[in-house]
Amino acid sequence: MLKKTLIAAAALAATFAAPAFAEQKSEFKIAWVDYVGWMPWGYLETSGIMDKWASKYGIDVEIVHLDDYVGSLEQYTAGDFDGVTATNIDALSIPAASGVDSTALIVGDYSNGNDAIILKGQGSLASLKGKKVNLVEYSVSHYLLERGLAAAGLSQADLGAVVNTSDADMIDTYSSGASEALVTWNPLASTILSDPSATLVYDSSNIPGEIIDIMFVNSETLKDNPALGKALTGAWYEVMAKIAAFDEDALVSMADASGASIEGFMAQMASTEMFFEAATAVGFSEGGALKEAMTNVASFLFANGILGENATSADHVGVSYPDGSTTGDPSNVKLRFDTSYMAMAASGAL
Repeated sequence: MLKKTLIAAAALAATFAAPAFAEQKSEFKIAWVDYVGWMPWGYLETSGIMDKWASKYGIDVEIVHLDDYVGSLEQYTAGDFDGVTATNIDALSIPAASGVDSTALIVGDYSNGNDAIILKGQGSLASLKGKKVNLVEYSVSHYLLERGLAAAGLSQADLGAVVNTSDADMIDTYSSGASEALVTWNPLASTILSDPSATLVYDSSNIPGEIIDIMFVNSETLKDNPALGKALTGAWYEVMAKIAAFDEDALVSMADASGASIEGFMAQMASTEMFFEAATAVGFSEGGALKEAMTNVASFLFANGILGENATSADHVGVSYPDGSTTGDPSNVKLRFDTSYMAMAASGAL
């Protein structure tokens, strides 16, 4: 079903999206979904910090919370939003593979335990053999499952089935008894793991630096409206400074919004390698490990048929990096890692 959705999104993007983005404007919409590393976007909106930075640059930015992760990416791909929170994996599989050129404006963190494979009952990775596994198909969760299975000497062929399940339905699917195992992310994972029947068998701390959480902005929109990049980046790092300083009001607000206690939220934060300082995010984005991670991701997506109908290899979509290099097809760059705005924040130029 998701493959068909992606094909439809690609056609929609090719027909409508490109002309709609390339223009100067003063009003913008940014989408985000629940995840510990993205909760700051909700706080930016409710605290007034986003309004303050937007006003500084003479624009209006609305930060919109959505319940469905894949839906948020599809709406961004269709042009309903100027930016969206996404992992490196899902940005490549949906907007980039659909022909929408996106820029990684803010590299916020990498998952260091927040994404998890959970078994109902006791067992290990090997216990997944023959079981039905619920996850958001072809997403970061699917990537984590493949990495976990490989570590156990298994493959998807050894599973009973992989069942595409919306993140919005994941907790109910587990609590209803309909799931034998699942793959999901925090805060959903923490809620499910609070059930005595749930066993953590693998998580993203086993593959550090591969699942990266990012704010992506449409590249043409950013090119024509640098004020948007400056406002978003300035607001983000103001909140990062608050979190790093353990600002109680900010942390309680984000914990409440995620449905967690402050203790639970801080536990989730501890399994997230947050880049509180812009210079750290710049250093990570300019490191060689990022290219290796994106190459692995492209291989996974191609093997599962999620790089577009016309993809003949894992190199179908080009990804560019701050040093000017490219992985994939340099004539079809649709995903860009640009550290210029984060570098402005690091140097106090915003």
